[in-house]
Amino acid sequence: MHLTNTKVIHESNGWRVDFIGDDGDAVTVYVADAAYIDEHTAVDRAREIMIGLTAFGTRGGGRSVNSYDAASNGNFDDGEPLLTRH
Repeated sequence: MHLTNTKVIHESNGWRVDFIGDDGDAVTVYVADAAYIDEHTAVDRAREIMIGLTAFGTRGGGRSVNSYDAASNGNFDDGEPLLTRH
């Protein structure tokens, strides 16, 4: 996905940032409890959130090589990632 557009919407309790790609795919990040920050800072924070998530699943679904790697990639013995969203 090559980023072509970023939509930023201020909501009552934070910011919704939509990163939109040239292929139509989109990633939405909600920056919660951030109603007091400005738009530029909200986009920066949304990027930081996405960077933090890139550690999950970076081994192509394979097992982690050690406990530190498991913690940073979210791979645990039960096969469930540390962070799940429903």
